[in-house]
Amino acid sequence: MKIAIQKNGRLTDRSLDLLRACGIDLPQPAAKLVLPATNADVQVLFLRDDDIVEAVSTGVADAGIVGQNVVSEQQGTDLVCGVLGFGRCRVCIALPRERVYTSPESLRGLRIATSYPRVLAEWLKVNHISAEVHTISGSVEIAPGIGLADAICDIVSSGSTLLANGLREVAVVMSSEAVLVRAPSATTENAAWIDRLLSRMDAVGRARNKKYVLMNIPCKQVHEAAALIPGLRSPTVLPLEREGWCGMHAVVPSDEVWNILDALKELGAEGILVTTIEALIP
Repeated sequence: MKIAIQKNGRLTDRSLDLLRACGIDLPQPAAKLVLPATNADVQVLFLRDDDIVEAVSTGVADAGIVGQNVVSEQQGTDLVCGVLGFGRCRVCIALPRERVYTSPESLRGLRIATSYPRVLAEWLKVNHISAEVHTISGSVEIAPGIGLADAICDIVSSGSTLLANGLREVAVVMSSEAVLVRAPSATTENAAWIDRLLSRMDAVGRARNKKYVLMNIPCKQVHEAAALIPGLRSPTVLPLEREGWCGMHAVVPSDEVWNILDALKELGAEGILVTTIEALIP
């Protein structure tokens, strides 16, 4: 099995971490562009973003992890077999801060520099805007400052790069995150392996924003505690040897865990243990 991932960029480390979390033992990458797993017949190929979709579509790689923005630009949407829940960003149109923007009509007749000409052209068509698209690669954000364009269309995560170059985001062309793509020519055996890999990735993704809470609580408070920590279906409740006390276990959202813990302590919970979850299979 050959899995293509980003050679250098914001998805590289997250992709490697995800594959490792799915049980594929990968050493730290060296300078070479092929990384074999130590516990499976799997090779990771490090490629440029634009080459991942082509490698998968032609069967050079069996699967790949790449941004939706790249897939859309390369017209490879039919290759997507799952979204992975990380690497979220957006492809946006940005203008110099001093330029007035009220609606997409404000872009009519402008020169827009971008590395995503197909995605941008489709968005302009949908919005019935006639604008001049300049295709460039790299350092798109400097185009207005050097007089190459009036606006840009580029990938944005935090927006700090736009701010540093005197630009402001005015319109979202598309939202994006990492996706798993699969070769259409995959054998039945390889396709089944990729399905199993995607199932593991889903399990890891479900666990990403969850915590597992274990505690001891007076039995008379179990129903109130269950309202705070309903778990996936319901919390696990176990009798303790100490009379009148129970053990409770439940999965809770990470961003709510501290408020939940405060409420549980008010109910008399003690010995509370919070742990991370590696995978969550419903």
